[in-house]
Amino acid sequence: MKKVVHMDWDKLRIFHAVADAGSLTHAGDTLHLSQSAVSRQIRALEEMLNTTLFHRHARGLILTEQGELLFEATQAMMKRVEAATARIRDSEEEVFGELKVTTTHGFGVLWLAPRLAKLYEKFPDLKIDLMLEERVLDLPMREADVAIRMKEPSQADLIRKRLMSIRMRLYATPEYLAERGEPRMPADLTNHRLICQNPRSAQVTAGLNLVQQLLTFDIQSMLTVNNYFGVLQAVLSNLGIGVLPDYIIEDFPSVVRVLPDVESVEVPVFLAYPEELRQSKRVSAFRDFVQEEIIAHRKSRKAMGAD
Repeated sequence: MKKVVHMDWDKLRIFHAVADAGSLTHAGDTLHLSQSAVSRQIRALEEMLNTTLFHRHARGLILTEQGELLFEATQAMMKRVEAATARIRDSEEEVFGELKVTTTHGFGVLWLAPRLAKLYEKFPDLKIDLMLEERVLDLPMREADVAIRMKEPSQADLIRKRLMSIRMRLYATPEYLAERGEPRMPADLTNHRLICQNPRSAQVTAGLNLVQQLLTFDIQSMLTVNNYFGVLQAVLSNLGIGVLPDYIIEDFPSVVRVLPDVESVEVPVFLAYPEELRQSKRVSAFRDFVQEEIIAHRKSRKAMGAD
């Protein structure tokens, strides 16, 4: 019959700190324990499991294969404990503390960041950690608290709210068009410089499809950048005609639309957060702020006749 090993939470916590630090001394400092106390606990854990968890060498400690397995488990446990602690705190606190928000580079830099001043005015004690990446972060595992994504999230256990729809369109400055002439039909793009995201860089499928469609017109000159902020800067510098999301127009009124019949399919924008954060005051404050800004954005777009 196999012997059942009852794991000691304290020993696992100490093992995790040692594996993380790669040294008994550093782990001891973190845990406020002496090096000998840490060493004793690790030896006891190794005896209990009847295995060696660390290779000891001059430069510190390296995990054995068995140590790696246990470290993976303790890492997952620690993440879950942190997530649970954060959720308990979230349900009780007022609107302050850290809020991890993730979205794409384009939306984060061009739409969200310029509007955050209003949120800070209302809640000066918020600490927003804005994580801009195309990679979809894992919300239930608390890689982020709130996400704004350019498609409906597929993960279960998420509260999702559709914010708006965007389209990729063609834009240029009046100065560029005055110098190079305005294209009347897509085939005229042959005589212009196209500025867009590199087809190989991470981006929304609708934008990629539009770029691939435009490339069939034998474009002579191109500039590709791996995010929309770079595309916008190049357009503002009169370098050419850029493929950009339509939500930028309100903040850059000097940019004009080119070839109004050319655009991508609609891209839905969703705000999502884990079910467990339903009671979180800071998540609610952020969600309400974004929704208010979207409404103001829509009104302003209508007034400009951008839709």
